[in-house]
Amino acid sequence: MYLITMFGNLLIILAIISDSHLHTPMYFFLSHLSFIDICFTSTTIPKMLVNIATQTKVITYEDCLTQMYFFLLFVQLDNFLLAVMAYDRFIAICHPLHYTVIMNPTLCGLLVLISWVIVVSLFYCTGLGVYISSAATHSSHSSATASVMYTVVTPMLNPFIYSLRNKDIRGALRKFFGIAAIKRPIGQRG
Repeated sequence: MYLITMFGNLLIILAIISDSHLHTPMYFFLSHLSFIDICFTSTTIPKMLVNIATQTKVITYEDCLTQMYFFLLFVQLDNFLLAVMAYDRFIAICHPLHYTVIMNPTLCGLLVLISWVIVVSLFYCTGLGVYISSAATHSSHSSATASVMYTVVTPMLNPFIYSLRNKDIRGALRKFFGIAAIKRPIGQRG
């Protein structure tokens, strides 16, 4: 699942970078979402895989804090970037004639930067205090299942949900890998 997550999100980034037709605000944000999903997944899964392989459940306090910092950072970035993507689609749908003026490259870069700054600020103000001071008591099995769903399954599915169902991304991937699109006669289904 980790490899599928990494490969799927990396493919999205490569497709968007390599195809000039995809150099639009929506795909700019989508490539950043894929990058954040790679980072998000990489904060916990490698250590989890080591723990599974060695049958240990040990992590140092410093490593735990570092992992928690980056985990929360990327989770919040994911959330804010999804909000920015929603704003982009709102402008595209409700103000289509002004879209290119409103969603210019400067604003897109600024929205991504603001997402990072807000997340770091929120993390330092609230997240650290909450997670360090409280110890939640949950069943270990349900916590583990929830953790895997949140840290592995969601980032793995994001490329499929947001990108691979999109014909522009599929076309860019075909072009990237040098695969010619198969044209079928009208009326023939495949």
